Amino acid sequence: MGFIMLEESQLIKDGVLNVVKLMAIAAKTAPKARGVDNITIAVLITRDELERLASKMEELADEYGQFLKRDAKNVRESDAVVLIGAKVIDIGLKSPPEYKVDINTVAALLNLGIALGSAVKIASILNVDNRIMYSIGIAAQKLKILNADYIIGIPVSVRGKNIYFDRKVK
Repeated sequence: MGFIMLEESQLIKDGVLNVVKLMAIAAKTAPKARGVDNITIAVLITRDELERLASKMEELADEYGQFLKRDAKNVRESDAVVLIGAKVIDIGLKSPPEYKVDINTVAALLNLGIALGSAVKIASILNVDNRIMYSIGIAAQKLKILNADYIIGIPVSVRGKNIYFDRKVK
């Protein structure tokens, strides 16, 4: 009798796909202001998708900051990227005059933050390295990957060492 063996690389690939699906579920079911769902989610998992995103980040570095080049390197090394976006919609509240920003924008950003926290909590519980990156959202916005007013990206990685830990801007 031979062994039925699953190779490490396939185990990791399958595991990451399961984790990003659970992250998407956590983001979608996260509590929202007035119960109005304005959250959109996409997952980039292929090498081509990750490369396209990383290239766009590098292209935008001169305009938005050199940290986009550092983060693009992380995207290339990642196993997947979860994109979470929020659309600003009228949720039926009025802004107090003291607010410097529209209450609907505040609600959208709060919903986005809660969705992000729920998603990264799942990755953390399942020991998948991740990092919330505004820089990914800039590129995703320019590439029109999601129909959202604000997008944030969460790259995920399964390695012997966290690739998001020792990062430096050059």
